[in-house]
Amino acid sequence: MKYYLDKIFSITNENDFEALALEAFRYQITNSEVYSDYVNYLNINTKEIDSIYKIPFLPVEFFKSKTIIAGNRTPEIEFTSSGTSGGANSSHKVADVSVYERNFRYCFNYFYGNPQQYTILALLPSYLERSGSSLIYMTQKLIEDSNKIKSAFFLNNTKELYETLLTLDKMGERTLLLGVSFALIDFFETYRMSLKHCTIMETGGMKGRKQEIVRKELHDFLCERSGLNSIHSEYGMTELLSQAYSFGEGIFRTPPQMRVLIRDTNDPFEYELTGKSGGVNVIDLANIYSCPFIETKDLGRKLSDGSFEILGRFDNSDIRGCNLMYV
Repeated sequence: MKYYLDKIFSITNENDFEALALEAFRYQITNSEVYSDYVNYLNINTKEIDSIYKIPFLPVEFFKSKTIIAGNRTPEIEFTSSGTSGGANSSHKVADVSVYERNFRYCFNYFYGNPQQYTILALLPSYLERSGSSLIYMTQKLIEDSNKIKSAFFLNNTKELYETLLTLDKMGERTLLLGVSFALIDFFETYRMSLKHCTIMETGGMKGRKQEIVRKELHDFLCERSGLNSIHSEYGMTELLSQAYSFGEGIFRTPPQMRVLIRDTNDPFEYELTGKSGGVNVIDLANIYSCPFIETKDLGRKLSDGSFEILGRFDNSDIRGCNLMYV
C-alpha cells in the first residue's frame, strides 16, 4: 500500500480525496474482517458504493471490543484510551507506526510548519501518568523534532514551566505550550502572564478532575490569564491517526487526508446540511490498516468552508480525553 500512502499525502482536491476514500473502502471490504462483517450485517451492496456519502462508518465503540486491523498484519504498537472509571478502554493496534509518525508530522507541518521553529512545552499530566497514549507518543516525537534544548514535558514542576515560559517569551522565542485542559486551568489559576510569543494549544480533557465547561469559557479564561488573544486546539482520538487543528474560537480545520461529515442524530445514513448539528463521522485515510471510516460519539456542526465545530457528546457517561466540552 505504499503507493496509496504516497497518494494521500499528495491530495490537492476533492476528486483526489474521494477516489482514495473509495479505494480505501474497497481495501477494507477485502482485508478487514471486522469492517467487512459489519457492512455485511447492514446488508449493504458494496458495488453500489460510489460516493463518500454512501460509505458505512464503523461505530467507534468497536475499538473497545474488537481487534480492528486489516490485512492480517501484526501490530507494531498499541495505543489505548484513558477511558472512564469502570468503563472499557479503546485499543488501536497500529500495524505500521511509521505511518503514524509520517502522518502526524504531515498534519503538524501542514498547519504550523517545521517543529524546529518552536520550543515545544507539554503539560499533559494525566497522559504521562499512564502508558499507551498516542498523544504522548506524538508530542515526544515533535519535541525531539524541535531540536530545542528547552523543549520538554512538565508534570508537577509547574514553577519551572512558569519560569521557562517567561524566559522564552523575553527572548522572543516562538513557543508552543500543548496542554490538557484541566492542567492548563490549574496552571493559569496559579500563574498570570503577559505572553507575546507563545501559542497555547489545548487538547481537551477534564478527566473528571474539574467540572466540564464550554470551550469558549475555557479559552476566555486562558486568554485573560496568559495575555494572548486566542487559544488553539487539537482534535484527535486514540482510534485515529490524523489530527485536526483550531487556530481559535473552536473552529477546526482538517488536513487534506482527513474529512468530517455530520450525520443526522436519528439516522446514521443521512447527512446534515452545512450549519446544522449532528453526529461527527471522520474519514481518516491514513488509518488504512485499521479503519478509515469512524462514527464517533461527538456532536458537531460543519461550516461552509469545510471547517467544523465540536459541540459536545451524545452521552455524558464516556468523556473522552481529546474531545472537550459541553454546551
